[in-house]
Amino acid sequence: MMKTAEMKKVVITGGSSGVGADMALRFAAAGHQVFICGRREAALADIASKHSLITAVTADISDEAEVAHLFDQVGADGVPASIVIANAGIAASAAIDQTSMALWNQMISVNLTGVFLCLREAVARLKAADQSWGRLVAISSMTGKKGYPYISAYSASKHGVIGLVRSAAQELAKTQITVNAVCPGYLDTEMTERSIAGISEKTGMSEDEARKRLEAFSPQRRLFAASEVTEAVYFLCSEPASGITGQAISVDGGETA
Repeated sequence: MMKTAEMKKVVITGGSSGVGADMALRFAAAGHQVFICGRREAALADIASKHSLITAVTADISDEAEVAHLFDQVGADGVPASIVIANAGIAASAAIDQTSMALWNQMISVNLTGVFLCLREAVARLKAADQSWGRLVAISSMTGKKGYPYISAYSASKHGVIGLVRSAAQELAKTQITVNAVCPGYLDTEMTERSIAGISEKTGMSEDEARKRLEAFSPQRRLFAASEVTEAVYFLCSEPASGITGQAISVDGGETA
C-alpha cells in the first residue's frame, strides 16, 4: 500500500517490545524511516539493531518536555513525522475501592496524557511545516469500549483515548490528517504474560488456567498476535484508508461487537 518511494517518517511510542516492536519492523521493512521511543534504552537498542531504518530515542511519553525533545530529534532535518502511532501503555488491576491515587495517576499519565502529548505534538509539527497529510493512530483497548471488573483506572484511561481520537479527528477532518484508534483484545505479548503471572499469584490458579481465563474474553477464545494489530494500524496509515477517521477499530474477535 505504501511504496518505498513514498517513504514516510514514522514515530512509534512503546517501541521496545510487543506490538510496538512488531510495528516498527513492519514499517521499516516497507522502507519507512522509523523512530521508536520508550524508557528502556537497552531494549530499544535491541529492536533498532534489527533494521537500519529504525532509530531508538529514549523518552518518557508522560513528560511534556521529553515528548517535545523526541519530536525535535525526529524533525531535526526540518521534516516532521507524518505517521505517529501512540502505542506506549501500562496495565494494572485492582478493585475500585483498592485503587490508590498513585495507581490511578499512573494509568492516566501514561495511557491517556501520553497519547495526548504525542498527538498534540504531531499536529503542531505538521501544521508548522505546512504539511496537510498525516496519519495519527492511538492504541486503545477493548476495555476502552466496554467496562470490565478490577481495571477501572486502566479502562478509564483507554475510554479517554477514544474520546480524544474522536475529537481530534473532527478538528482535522478538512485536512488530509486522519486520527484513529485501534482497540485490541488480550494480546499474546509480554504485557499479557505479566498479567497472567499476576493473576496466578493473586488467585492461586495456575498460569495455564489464568491464560484460559483471558482467552475466554474473546468469542474466538484466543489471544491475539501482535501482527494482527500491526496490520490494522498499517492499513489505517495507507492511502486507501483516507476516508477512515475518528474510528475505534476493534481487533478482539468480536468481544465488543
